[in-house]
Amino acid sequence: MRRLFPVTDETAAPAPDGASGEGAGREWSLDELAAAYAYPEPGPGGPVPWLRANMVSTLDGAAQHDGRSQPISSATDMRIFGTLRALADVVVVGAETVRKEGYRPARAREDFAALREAAGQRPAPAIAVVTASLDLDFSLPLFTSPLVPTLVLTGAAAAPDRVATAEKAGARVVTAGDGIGVDPAHAVRALADLGHTRLLTEGGPRLLGQLVAAGVLDELCLTLSPMLTAGEAQRIAGGPAVTVPHRFGLVSMLEEDGFLFTRYGRTRPAY
Repeated sequence: MRRLFPVTDETAAPAPDGASGEGAGREWSLDELAAAYAYPEPGPGGPVPWLRANMVSTLDGAAQHDGRSQPISSATDMRIFGTLRALADVVVVGAETVRKEGYRPARAREDFAALREAAGQRPAPAIAVVTASLDLDFSLPLFTSPLVPTLVLTGAAAAPDRVATAEKAGARVVTAGDGIGVDPAHAVRALADLGHTRLLTEGGPRLLGQLVAAGVLDELCLTLSPMLTAGEAQRIAGGPAVTVPHRFGLVSMLEEDGFLFTRYGRTRPAY
């Protein structure tokens, strides 16, 4: 792993094997990754919600292969995936991704236990599932045996019988919209009201598109995979286009084996 941006004296220094870039020629520790992906420090007024997305894309823009993101990922990408989860209070994910990817509860990781305790976090992040229909298999471990109760974000007009089923399974149902569906800004506020300000979404593309359109995304952690897949796979964000493209700035870029691990951030928080 090596750091390509921001450029420092260490970034430009060559490693023993001739590669350049800070950290080149060795595997980064989890502490180094946690520092590289740290959430912004709270301001004078205390913590505010900060929503980051973590996605992977091929060179030709595919976010999935055969319907899943794993085939275009790498071992280092998965280490960063785990680090981002370990830093978050809650992981926000769409119902379709839960169904396709076989989501399980987040686990406590000893490597991050001290860091989470110092930050006042629970041993593992909660998973928050965004769903209008609550058409989910509530017998899955995600709902029946999480270390931290799973949240279900839905609208005020959600079917009462499905809400009851979710709650009976052990999930906490959170109203995040006035109608049937979820309003992204309402969801961010509702999670913050529960004390969750370090927010992470892992998509899928439809949910990320909704968050982008609503203007609530603060940061994108994008892995660019050195692969070409062609076909008609989804991009990392779907849905209707925004009227004016949202401009983000490059925060950092790491590289390993041709994979680029980037962070792009907006210039100011949404709230």
